[in-house]
Amino acid sequence: MNAVGRRFEAVKKELIVANCQYTVKNTLPTRNFFKVDEDDLYVIRQKACEDGSWQFIVAAKMRKEVS
Repeated sequence: MNAVGRRFEAVKKELIVANCQYTVKNTLPTRNFFKVDEDDLYVIRQKACEDGSWQFIVAAKMRKEVS
């Protein structure tokens, strides 16, 4: 499974259908200069574990702000 760069909701649906265990860690920017949409998560890193489960690190999509 290659989930990097994909929306986490779509990846999660595939994992549920395949009956795979997974863990998710959420990462946020260190500064809040750029606003993010915390409901729109994308996979930025994945790791397959020896027990057949997956580990995902997800990040929120940056909002489009027009000034």
